[in-house]
Amino acid sequence: MAHDGQDLRLETSVLLDDLLGLTDAAVAPAEALLDQARTALRAEVVIDGRVSSSAVEAHQTACHGLAWLATYVESLRQMHGWATRLKDDGKFGEVEQLILQIGFGEYLNHLVGGIPMNQSEFVRMSDLGLGADALAGFQASEIRTLMAHGNTQAARTRLVELMRERAAEITVGASGLDDELEMIREQFRRFSVDKVEPHAHEWHLKDELIPMEIIEDLAEMGVFGLTIPEEFGGFGLSKASMCVVSEELSRGYIGVGSLGTRSEIAAELIIAGGTQEQKENWLPKLASAEILPTAVFTEPNTGSDLGALRTRAVKDDNGDYKITGNKTWITHASRTQIMTLLARTDAGSDNYKGLSMFIAEKTPGDCAEPFPTEGMTGGEIEVLGYRGMKEYEIAFDGFHVDGKNLLGGIEGKGFAQLMETFESARIQTAARAVGVAQSALDISMRYAIDRKQFGKSLIEFPRVSGKLAMMAVEIMIARQLTYFSAWEKDNGRRCDLEAGMAKLLGARVAWAAADNGLQVHGGNGFALEYSISRVLCDARILNIFEGAAEIQAQVIARRLLG
Repeated sequence: MAHDGQDLRLETSVLLDDLLGLTDAAVAPAEALLDQARTALRAEVVIDGRVSSSAVEAHQTACHGLAWLATYVESLRQMHGWATRLKDDGKFGEVEQLILQIGFGEYLNHLVGGIPMNQSEFVRMSDLGLGADALAGFQASEIRTLMAHGNTQAARTRLVELMRERAAEITVGASGLDDELEMIREQFRRFSVDKVEPHAHEWHLKDELIPMEIIEDLAEMGVFGLTIPEEFGGFGLSKASMCVVSEELSRGYIGVGSLGTRSEIAAELIIAGGTQEQKENWLPKLASAEILPTAVFTEPNTGSDLGALRTRAVKDDNGDYKITGNKTWITHASRTQIMTLLARTDAGSDNYKGLSMFIAEKTPGDCAEPFPTEGMTGGEIEVLGYRGMKEYEIAFDGFHVDGKNLLGGIEGKGFAQLMETFESARIQTAARAVGVAQSALDISMRYAIDRKQFGKSLIEFPRVSGKLAMMAVEIMIARQLTYFSAWEKDNGRRCDLEAGMAKLLGARVAWAAADNGLQVHGGNGFALEYSISRVLCDARILNIFEGAAEIQAQVIARRLLG
């Protein structure tokens, strides 16, 4: 819509149609900027019609910057879509308006001035080979209005005022999900408040495993079979439902929110790559939590380079396998009954093609004897955060796996089978990141209200309220990206790009929220007794597991450039 070159000032009371008109007009120039950047980078990295790995590496900062640019553009697109749907449903109120205008104002300014990939790395359009003319579309009055007046001190202050008034509401602003999913959210929010939050910090400080009673409660609530088809004993619900459950449980404690991830990954592997017999045997047991799984993929000195795995699986005369090798960073490894174990069955291979996936059975251990099964030993890796399931390194020496537990019954399919799970795993991790970020906001809001300095509450100081407002805004942006990727998955569309973007942004938002939350606490935040110290430690892992931010950006960039 035209504004005759005049800025329509956005403080706290812009007309709804005007704001949606502004955000609608801002999306197309952002998309055009992405198209220009993609074209410019293709000229550098596409050789003889194919994306060159060496050229991508040589232009790594630019390629990763393209991934962040695409993530920001998708964020703007999804936020506008979220607002439009809420307006159509009569649910777009002042809180949602403020989130929208602040988010657009901030992210448009990032596109022009520099997108933060982390605290010290920013990507600017010049890094992508673009000149000032690439930003010509950002001279439109709608964009200039949002950039100048969307994210103001007045808007941030008003948003926090409304957050205080509506503290009883579960989310800051309407999520945009349907009533059934919001009922699921309410159920798991109550569980977190009653059963998780009162104990999470003690579990963390004592480096304790999450009590089995919690796992049993979650099993009764259906967490472990949420997305497993009904024919195999699950509920057959959507990935969106898993997002909501993961978000609210992680809001209580990321360890609890991650319990379902183990079963989700194992079930995805079996559903996508297992034989009918394997599905009928294992999926009902996963759904009921009769068995708990762990994922055994990573090895020392290989990191994200799964093609370089060296753990060997040698077939014997009986058709069974003996596993020999070392694995590390294995979450919840001790007290589980099965391992989805990736090993090399083709000794002559040195790439992905020689890998196979196994459903390896083991005896659960305890703290005194974590790995009682013959052929495997290991110990705990002490970590800063994400402690509730513990991390382990494991050594296999002639460990026995029944031949019938080769996933799919065919060797050499392991990497392809694992790839089938990446979309869901990254969607779920993005949801956990939203939950951790929301936890930081919850804790920091309470502290900022209760803590008095210079005769008034901390929350009354603009720099404090501004931090809280930006937490709320970016949480909603990350949430909408996550829900969009889940929606794509639920509708059977390829969504590795969308899931990667959700995970990439969600991890940064979680870390920023935790870091700012600790800053709100001042010196007290640095004390172990305050919960925000735990949230900071927990948030840090999100930028590393399920694909480090750099690997994630690399994957997104290759998709965009291919």
